[in-house]
Amino acid sequence: MAQFKQDLCWWCFARQGVDPKRLIQEAKAIGYAGFELVPREWWDAIKDAGLEIVTIGGHNSLTDGLNRKENHTRIEDEILRNLELAKQYGIKTLICFSGNRRGLSDAEGIENTAEGLRRVAKAAEEAGVTLALEVLNSKVDHKDYHADRTWWAVEVCKRVNSPRVRVLYDIYHMQIMEGDVIRTIRDNFQWIAHFHTAGNPGRRDLDDEQELNYRGIMKAIASLGYTGYVGQEFIPKGDVFAAIRHAFEVCSV
Repeated sequence: MAQFKQDLCWWCFARQGVDPKRLIQEAKAIGYAGFELVPREWWDAIKDAGLEIVTIGGHNSLTDGLNRKENHTRIEDEILRNLELAKQYGIKTLICFSGNRRGLSDAEGIENTAEGLRRVAKAAEEAGVTLALEVLNSKVDHKDYHADRTWWAVEVCKRVNSPRVRVLYDIYHMQIMEGDVIRTIRDNFQWIAHFHTAGNPGRRDLDDEQELNYRGIMKAIASLGYTGYVGQEFIPKGDVFAAIRHAFEVCSV
């Protein structure tokens, strides 16, 4: 039986007229451990239900991120404030973003991103909170995003050299950019702190109309001894509650 836990990314499911209170209740009944990226006004309700707030954004702006030095002071201030909230609410991970290339080389973007994360790595270590640099596709959803391949984010982590700076490996995004998902996870597992899911193409349900074998991927992750969280981050085609129940079953290995 897998030791990892599953959670839901709030923005995908608290939509289409879904009652947030019911979403919290149904998630707990299914077996989800918590939620990610939740609006501040719902944090207490989630905690009161006995669930976790698993991740929040570490800083503002996905496109104006850590790959530019002129953003570092702002991002440092934002991350330090969010680390305090994370300690207060038991939040385990802050999600961080490289920002868009806008003509920067990979070499410069990697070094700048590492430099920005070095500024806050010690504070994250002291707080016991992980800063997870998310890899996103630049082909379909996030044109020009810089950290669009696994090796890029791993190289940043190596340069920062902190146990609290790791990669958020988004399976959907990296299927678009790289494929070879299971081998990539195995080869880079020591640098990965968190996973996100979605069906490809379309960021839809984890069903048989998309190309990723999520049951096989979850078995591979479980075999590595992963004990963190797998966050469901897809937009349901139909009934939200049927979709999250099915996804939970697919990923329960």
